[in-house]
Amino acid sequence: METPRTKRKLVYGAFFWQKICAARVPDGPVARTLEATGDRWALMIIRDAFDDVRRFSEFQKRLGLAKNILTVKLKMLVELGVFNVQPASDGSAYKEYVLTDMGRAVFPIVVSMRQWGEHYLFKAGESYSVLLDNELSEPVETIAVRSRTGKVLTPADCHRRVVKRWG
Repeated sequence: METPRTKRKLVYGAFFWQKICAARVPDGPVARTLEATGDRWALMIIRDAFDDVRRFSEFQKRLGLAKNILTVKLKMLVELGVFNVQPASDGSAYKEYVLTDMGRAVFPIVVSMRQWGEHYLFKAGESYSVLLDNELSEPVETIAVRSRTGKVLTPADCHRRVVKRWG
């Protein structure tokens, strides 16, 4: 059943993909992911949501982003399905941006980017934050692509094929 929300998403999506095709951007999973969430601010907003930031003013304070740009980015992420807008959990008149299942699924991507940056973009002696496991207070394990048997895979160990998504 089509609701106003899904209709809005479909309209946004149709425009979105027409724009991509017009720009001749490849239409694979990586291209779509980057087009949808790949700009710096969208990923930083999602990253902050993983740190339990939920309110517009909190995002703005942490990111230092202009209100008009933050408004556009949050609207895009809501329409995409990364966030739901809900009444504030404290009962105030404010609204909160809460990650959906789709939004929470971005976590491994953000962690991979963080770990890559930790490894390659900081000089010796330079400080940076480390992601810790809450239970052990130890750095989380480096994310790796693994086969179903647990073997760590490199690009040379993988290939692509075209499939249709069902459902």
